[in-house]
Amino acid sequence: MTADRAPAAPTDAPRPEPVRFFGTSWADRGPGYALRRAAVAAGALAALAAGLLALSLALSAFTGGPLLDVLLAAAVGGCSLMAGLRTWRTLSRGRDALDGWMADDRALAPIMVVGFAGTLAAYAVRSLVEAPGEGVARARHEAALAAHARRRTPRGGRPGARRAPGGRRPRR
Repeated sequence: MTADRAPAAPTDAPRPEPVRFFGTSWADRGPGYALRRAAVAAGALAALAAGLLALSLALSAFTGGPLLDVLLAAAVGGCSLMAGLRTWRTLSRGRDALDGWMADDRALAPIMVVGFAGTLAAYAVRSLVEAPGEGVARARHEAALAAHARRRTPRGGRPGARRAPGGRRPRR
């Protein structure tokens, strides 16, 4: 082995988790990563535009007067805001960071369906920053690599010279 060649990486090291639409290319931000992020953002914005068009056609069928129009717009806007905040927090901090009312998936299912616009908008904006969910996956991967490195490094020091609990040396 020559001095200029680095040792090979251990094969038993933890592998990165795949992220939707990106696989494991987020780990090294390999070729096509930026283009894929732009495509994901464009796809989310296209789905958002199509969904908002369908939503406006569905809401135009209601003829209950201006008060009903205001209430429906407020309900859809509020649901979109809550769904967008929940999606942003999930993509940036992980599902473990959800607390309180945001943590209950079954209770939030109707809000997430009505507020799909907020979810798609959060997904599009997050894909402009990084691959959606990349920060959470990167933190998990780095923690797994650090734990793996701790397991593989031998303990140093002289175990026989350690002090017993209480600060006294054991008698021989």
